Amino acid sequence: MTPTPNPPLEDPVRPHTYDGIQEYDKRLPNWWLMTLYASIVFWVGYWSYYEWFRVGLTGPQQVEKAINEIDAAKLASAPAIDNASLWKMSRNPVFVDAGKATFDSNCAACHFASMRGKSENPAAIGPDLTDTKWLHGGTPVEIYDTITKGVLIKGMPTWGPVLGAKKISEAVAYILSKHAENEKIEIDPAGAPPQK
Repeated sequence: MTPTPNPPLEDPVRPHTYDGIQEYDKRLPNWWLMTLYASIVFWVGYWSYYEWFRVGLTGPQQVEKAINEIDAAKLASAPAIDNASLWKMSRNPVFVDAGKATFDSNCAACHFASMRGKSENPAAIGPDLTDTKWLHGGTPVEIYDTITKGVLIKGMPTWGPVLGAKKISEAVAYILSKHAENEKIEIDPAGAPPQK
């Protein structure tokens, strides 16, 4: 007697048919399931980051940031420093943020981080940079020159060789960001250095 060969093992077929087609009842492969589960985890993390916690920048915010960076690069490569370019820098967040870092590390010791100087503490060395009374001229170019050349008689060192033109422009942009372009400037004659 010859043994009958076992019929080939087939996966079970699902009971339903569609257009005369039946499908096997097979389990999905592990790689496919892992891809599905990883996609779900990624989606939850992505949604949390952008929609629930609002940590990431939205599309319009990313575009605005890119435009500000392009404008900052154009302003930084300007051939001359004038009042108009310094005012534009003061309205650009890239310049203002860089100027804040420069101010905090170099100027805050005398003018304080609040930029209030003697208004905040009469024993301070630096004057208030947030009001409209200026000792050595309040136009952007005059502020730039004051920072560059310093006022040794008042205790302000010459920052030009230390910081360079770019960092001084950023610091001026940060100071001007606290002011309006058309505000009235008052020159305080009591604070001006004596004439020789």
